[in-house]
This record gives sequence, C-alpha cells and structure tokens, in this order.
Amino acid sequence: MKFALLLFDPKDYWESVSSEEMEAALAEHAAFAQHLREQRIAFSAQAVKPASEARTLRPSQQGPVSAAGPFVALDQELAGFYVIECANLDEAEKIARHCPLGAGIEIRPVWDAPS
Repeated sequence: MKFALLLFDPKDYWESVSSEEMEAALAEHAAFAQHLREQRIAFSAQAVKPASEARTLRPSQQGPVSAAGPFVALDQELAGFYVIECANLDEAEKIARHCPLGAGIEIRPVWDAPS
C-alpha cells in the first residue's frame, strides 16, 4: 500500500527562518530519506511552495473557477510530502515517526489508480 505523509509547517515559517535553520531542516530531511533507503522503503518526496503561490479551482454553475491561494485559510500550510510504500497504516505511522515533524504530519492512504 502507498501512504502520503503530508508535512505541515506554521504559516510563513520558511520566510522567517535563518539560513542556518533552513540548512538544519534540510539535513533532517536528508537523514530521513537515508533512513528510508536503509530500511528499503520505496518512497518519493517533494517540497511545495507556500500557499500564497497556490491557485485553487472551485466548482461553480459555469464550471471550475480559479481562485488565488488555498481553499481554506489555515495557521499551518502544506509544506511537502513523502509517498511511501508499506503494509498498512500502523507501519506507515511507525515510519513517519522518523520524519522531521514540523507542525505535524498527516498520514493518508493513497488510492491506487486503475490501470
């Protein structure tokens, strides 16, 4: 099964950290990626730009309407994600406990697209 580890940070966090804090955070993620490789856990990962640079499509009677920013205003925003492969949600949580925490991690099963 695949699970998304959705990583959240406080809003505007990355705009306020020093270069030293940024380097330390990136080192933590490099260490987590190394841990996944050592455990032979298949994964992919991406960081995402701040919600202020996002665009959302919302439904309307005329079809999708574009809106700037996230769908819901939050004190935290999605900062990135890992997609890991493992047996079940319990194993995904065990793996996620090694990931840098930030403001929190949501562990969500990923739907397998029909081929």
